[in-house]
Amino acid sequence: MSAPRPGLAEVAVTWVLYGLVAAATTLTYARVPVEELYHVSESGAAGGFGRALVFINFPTALAAIAVLPVVLDRLLATSRNRLLQGVFGAVAALAVVLCLTTAFPGVVDQADLDAKPVNAVPALGVAIALAFTVLAARRGGLGRPARRDGWDRWRALLAAVLAVASLPWIWAELGFYISGAPLLGDVFLAAEPRPEPGDPGLRAVHLGRHHGFDGALLAVTAILLSRVIRDVRGRRLRRALALAVAALLVYGLLNAAQDFWLEQVVKRGSTDERLPSFLRPGLTWAWACMVAAAVAVYAFGTRRLERVR
Repeated sequence: MSAPRPGLAEVAVTWVLYGLVAAATTLTYARVPVEELYHVSESGAAGGFGRALVFINFPTALAAIAVLPVVLDRLLATSRNRLLQGVFGAVAALAVVLCLTTAFPGVVDQADLDAKPVNAVPALGVAIALAFTVLAARRGGLGRPARRDGWDRWRALLAAVLAVASLPWIWAELGFYISGAPLLGDVFLAAEPRPEPGDPGLRAVHLGRHHGFDGALLAVTAILLSRVIRDVRGRRLRRALALAVAALLVYGLLNAAQDFWLEQVVKRGSTDERLPSFLRPGLTWAWACMVAAAVAVYAFGTRRLERVR
């Protein structure tokens, strides 16, 4: 008997990755004084779990949207009950809407990253996506990883570049400055004071979460799930996954690049030129260029996918 399609190995790796980061966020924000963190006011266990909830809103909710087409396709393929298929589809659509609320003003505010009651809304969408993943895995297991193709080398190379660029953020995520690490401390800025208006004690790389690391996580999510696109049977779900992968890849890379440039180039004094912010949606040239890039990636990917299929 052939392994069920699509395989869920890449989806499982995605969930494990976000779970590990959520655990690190909880522990770091619970033990590090708020003065050394960024725009939070709660400490201890409440601060740790609260910041983890905000992390589930952003970026986890965006990653969950990309996961849903894969697990929904498995659920539809393993269910012959039309009514049940309709329920699966409706609940998945609801989960997407819930996850998208993370982009609404006031849900995740960079100036105030303490948890708020509204953060439960995107978290519910993430919970549905995770529950769908567990249910899909119970209907045939994880299956096999996606087949290797000629793009896997480029995927691995891009993931490696993101991992190296994320080293200061990974250290900060764990509650440490990379400045104290042998060799790496000579390469990256971190603990060096770089005060800004309103943040006189700010370091080059503050402890805790960074939106550049969030961008790197989203880009890695896109890299993982791009391997599964051709195995999704439903045409609409396959196109939805391709669109989500393209959007996460471009959005993630640009946010990672913007934060890295600011912290490791501008704050080093090499230049005063800053990259525009891509973090929040807006009627700006930066967002127009980002959307155009995502559409181009989607168009290129879907043409190549249809030729392969």
